[in-house]
Formats: sequence, C-alpha cells, structure tokens
Amino acid sequence: MSDAENPFDRGYHGGSVDTVISVDEVARQAEELRTEIPEEQLSKLAGGEPYLSIEGLRAGYGNMEILHGFTLHVGRGQSLCLIGPNGAGKSTVLHSIYGFTRISGGRISIGTGAERREVTALPPERKLRDARVAYILQDKSVFPDMTVEENLLMGGFLLGSGSAAKAAAERVFDKYSRLAARRGHPARVLSGGERRLLEISRALVMEPDVLLVDEPSIGLEPRFIDMVFEILRDLQHVEGKTILMVEQNAKKGLEFADLGYVLVSGELALAGTGTELLKNPEVGRLFLGG
Repeated sequence: MSDAENPFDRGYHGGSVDTVISVDEVARQAEELRTEIPEEQLSKLAGGEPYLSIEGLRAGYGNMEILHGFTLHVGRGQSLCLIGPNGAGKSTVLHSIYGFTRISGGRISIGTGAERREVTALPPERKLRDARVAYILQDKSVFPDMTVEENLLMGGFLLGSGSAAKAAAERVFDKYSRLAARRGHPARVLSGGERRLLEISRALVMEPDVLLVDEPSIGLEPRFIDMVFEILRDLQHVEGKTILMVEQNAKKGLEFADLGYVLVSGELALAGTGTELLKNPEVGRLFLGG
C-alpha cells in the first residue's frame, strides 16, 4: 500500500491500531464537543472585521438539509480550515458559498465596509467573475488530454478575451517554473503534485480574492502534500488571498490555518485558532490521532 493510500495518514484515522475508532463512533463522540459559540467570538477570531461571512445558513441538496443555521467568519488574508467527521457538512459549506446547493435560509457576504455585498444567490460563474471567489476542486479536475497551457486557458474563459486569458496564463507560468517547463505537455503526464499545482493555478487565472480549497492533500504522497501547502501559504501570506479549506488530514490543515472550525452534523461545534484546536485534547483524540 502506498503512502497516498494509507488510511492511518488520514485525519482522524491516524494513530496506532488500538486508537482507531469507527467513523460513526467519531461522529457520536464529536457531538459531545458541541458548545454554544457567540457570533461575537467568531467575529473576533476573524479580526473584528470579517471579509467572508456566512450567517445562519441552511442549505443542502434536493429536499435534504445538511447545514442547520451555520455561521462562519474569516478575515481578509486569513485562512480557515474546516474539520469534522465524515458527513458533517464540510464540503457542503464550500458548495454553498460557490452556488452548488439549495439554500433555504441565511446569507453569505463578501467584502468590508461600503464594498461589502451579499452573494448568497449568485450563480457559480458570477461568484468567480463578480465576487472574485474561486473553487479549487478535489483531485482529477484537470483535462488529461489537453496541454498544461490549454488547461490554464480554460481557467480564463470568463475573461471574454483570448489575449487576456493568454496574458493571465503567462503570469502563472512566470510564477511557477514547474508548469512553464511542461506547458506543451498533456496534463495526463504530470505527477500528482504537478496536477494539483495546475488545478490551483487554473483557479488563479481569474485573480480571485477568496480561494475555496477542497481536500488539497487527498491522494498525494507526503512530499507533494508539503509542496501544495507551501504554495497555499505563499498565496495567503504573499498575495493576500483569503483561504477557506476542507482538509481530511486535520493535523496538516490546522497547522496551516489561522483558524479552525469543527463541524458536527451540519452545525458548528468548536471554533478557535488552528493552534488552539491542535492543543485541544478531545480534538486530538478524535481527529488528530492523538
């Protein structure tokens, strides 16, 4: 079994054989972590002036509601990692922000001061073009038979101009020499880490302010996981991107992120800095293999 396939490297499945508990048991015990968290506390964690806010969101798919009055705040240039048991609604948060779910209540807003705007009902293409929100999907979202350059140009389709998309792709190549060296190669020949870099870079073509990152480490060998997190760290701390992440490797995600939220059954159970959650013994026992 390769490192990428080893279940004991995956979030709350970590630890020795004696410490591994079932997913259902993790969910049951995680319910006991839930505390009432005032919205003022969440706003304070976001620096007092949130840039991306979700307030009282009720959302799901079809007739199934997954998120039940969920609230989140993250400041401009901050990163936040969502962790929790399988089925807690983590990816549904990202899907809802981007417009992939049925929203029955609550609101999503982006910006600060007079520039703050509600984006709850914007469709996905307008989230990227008008609200500057990009969604970086899980693995296998590249077009394998298209070249690296063609994949990047696909990321700029909303620019409405071939020359603008070409210029945006060149900026990506200037930044990432690994992709520039393979610009004419079909994406199928890239390594796992290079494919993930291409997926991230394709989202950057539209120069978004907010990145929604779904499981950046999934399927990657450890050396590529470190590379991907270094890229995300650069995007946050050098380019000022606001990052909201779902990460199955909870330890890696919380080590990276400024803030961490624990979701249980579509509701917020715990919130704090990434460091605080890493030090929480119950979070460690359930999600970090501690």
